[in-house]
This record gives sequence, C-alpha cells and structure tokens, in this order.
Amino acid sequence: MQTALPLPLSTPNRNLVRLTIVRGITWTGFLLAILIGVEVLDFELETATVIGVVVAMGVLNILTWWRLGRPRAVSHLEYLLHLLADIAGLTLLFYFTGGSTNPFITYYLVPVTIAAATLPWRHAWIIAGCAMAGYSYLMVDYHPIAQLSHIDSDSLLNLHVVGMWLNFGLSAGLVTFFIYKMAHALRSRDKALSRTREAALRNEQVLAVATQAAGTAHELGTPLSTMAVLLKEMQAEAADGSPLFEDIALLRQQVDVCKSRLQHLVTSADRRRMAEPEVQDGEIWLSSIIQRWLVIRPDVTHTLEIPNRRGRPWLLVDATLDQALTNLLNNAADAHPDQIAIRLDWFDDNVIIDIRDHGPGVSMSIADQLGDTFVSTKSKGMGIGLFLTHATINRFGGGVSLYNHPEGGTLTEVTLPRSDAPDKA
Repeated sequence: MQTALPLPLSTPNRNLVRLTIVRGITWTGFLLAILIGVEVLDFELETATVIGVVVAMGVLNILTWWRLGRPRAVSHLEYLLHLLADIAGLTLLFYFTGGSTNPFITYYLVPVTIAAATLPWRHAWIIAGCAMAGYSYLMVDYHPIAQLSHIDSDSLLNLHVVGMWLNFGLSAGLVTFFIYKMAHALRSRDKALSRTREAALRNEQVLAVATQAAGTAHELGTPLSTMAVLLKEMQAEAADGSPLFEDIALLRQQVDVCKSRLQHLVTSADRRRMAEPEVQDGEIWLSSIIQRWLVIRPDVTHTLEIPNRRGRPWLLVDATLDQALTNLLNNAADAHPDQIAIRLDWFDDNVIIDIRDHGPGVSMSIADQLGDTFVSTKSKGMGIGLFLTHATINRFGGGVSLYNHPEGGTLTEVTLPRSDAPDKA
C-alpha cells in the first residue's frame, strides 16, 4: 500500500482519502476479530468465504489508493459508489457471521454518518436506505453462530455484550475522526475564502487609491512649478542671510523635492511595474531611506541602532517598500519629531525594524484596525498611508504591528522575511 500519497486539493478527494483510511482500519479490525473467533472461541464459520470478503475489501482499498493518484477529481457519484461498496461488503460479512445477532452490525451507522456529512441530501438517503435494507434482510436470513445466538442472561460479560461494547468504541472513534477531519477541512476552506475576499477587497482599494494618486501627481505638477517660480523671485528680493531668505530657501528645497519625486513617479511607473524586486543589504537600504527622509523632514532628530550580529540582513526590496517605510517614519515624526529611535535587527528567518516615537501613543480601540481600512491615528489624517503600507509589506510576506511603549509613545514593528545573499556575477 502506498504510504506517501500526496493529498489532493479538492474536498471530495480529501474525503475519499479519509474514507479509505477508515476502511483500512475497519476491515483490519474485522479480520483480527474473525481470527480470534475461529482460533480462540471456536466459531463455526465458512472461513474461506469470510476471508474472501475481507480480501476483496482490501483489494478495493488498494485500488482506491491507486485511483487517488490519478489527476481526475472525485465526483459525488463516485464517492456514493464507494460507500455502497462498503455497505455491500458489510452485508456479506455479517451474513456469514451471525447476521443481526452479530454485535458489530450497528457499524452500518458509520457509512450512514459519513454520507450524511459529505454527500448531497439525495445520496445520503440512498446510503441510509441501503444500510436499513441490509440490516432488515440480516434479521431473517443469515448463517447463525451458536455462541452469538444463545445469550446467557445471567452473565454480565457474555460475548454479545462485549462485542457491542467493542463495536461502540470502534464506531465512535471512527465517526469522531472522520467528522472532525471534515469539519476541520470546512473551517480551513472558510478561512481561505475569507482571506481571499479580504485580499480582493484590499486590492480593489489599493487600485482605487493608485488611480487617484496618478491623477493627482499629474495635476500637482503645475502648482508646484508656479510655487517654484514665485519662491525664486521672492528669494531674489530677500536680503542674503536674513531669516526670511533662509525660510524661502527651505521652501524652495521642499518644493524641489516634491517635483523630483513626482517626476520620478511618472517617468518610472511603467518600468517599476515590470521590474523584479532586488536583494539589498538591509543596513544600507535602511540608511539610504533615512537619509532621504531627513531631507523631507529636517525638523526630526533620531537615533539608529544596529547590533553587531553575524551575517548580513539581506532583504528583497523595491521602490514601493521604500515608500512604505517612509510612511511609517513620517507617522512617527508627526506624532513627535524629537528622539525617534530606529533599530534594525535580524534573525535566521526574518529582519525586524523598530520605530519608536515619544508621542501620545495609539488608541487600543483602533489598533487592530490600522492598515485594514482607512483608519488614521491623526485628527486630520485619512489612514491611506497606513493602509498602503500594510498592503505593501504584506505583499512581501511581512507584517506591521503597532504597540504602546511602556515608557510612552508608539512602537512600530516591521517584520520582513530575510532573503538569501545575492549571487555574485
């Protein structure tokens, strides 16, 4: 018998695998009971015929395992035929082993329960009807066994009672096993469907935001150019070295950064869409993002901590991940621009980036919703930045968690999968 059969993906195929396992356990138990009855209890059986029924069911099980290796999916009709074959085998076995006096005859309940749990309503009733017909027939016609037909009412532990007890234990165990596995498969499928629906909804929201962002980026070009011209004229009129001159210079720098980022976004959108993420050293990558961020946020003071560990924190990154981390840094700066603590750490499987600010912290009532919907921690925020940040980092197989730090402020933890070092050409 095959022992490493890959489990098919469809639910009917999985159910047939479990039915085959149950069948193997059951008929192995029946064979042991027959051998004990013949050799120990001196049952008068048509041994060759009974063993032939057991062997036939064993052959059916082997053929079923072989069939499960084929790519064709299992239909409800095929599954129904397997259960009918089980009922036919049980009827033949019980016919030659005492009929309705056999204490194991209530095992008919197992295929009935399996059918009710896995098959359509009409098919389940077919199985129930066939099982009832087999039981009814065995009440009037069977090969009797003397030890089962004459029950000593004075004995508390006669063979019939013991057999019924054993059958109850076997039936209860197999039914519990099968129903649990089936319910677990259904729960797993429901969770997978729920995750798929959530991912589809998130992708629709991301697409909507991206569409609006593209239009907004195109529209912002004109006012930024106007602002740049006016600031240049204002700077020319201001006295060198005056506070006004320095303020105007800072404004020009910020406008130039905005124009540069918009131009970079428009000119490289198609190229980035087709480009594959690249592997970079996490320390160098994080340092470059912080340097660009400090140009945009000159009011920020920060510390960067990187422990001295063996190996390098290689990461798979692209421009969208750069923007996601910048969004988190901006959130920390908006909460409190002073003493933002950034820490990079890595382990065997992942790289962790901690960002801690000294702001008021995040409300626990909305902490679990951040990133799933447009929920913001700012009074005038829209929550789009956190939403896009979560979507981007999740796409790379990572996650974002927000905590209230015991000493005050918010701790943002970014976890990303650690990549292998790039191949040197």
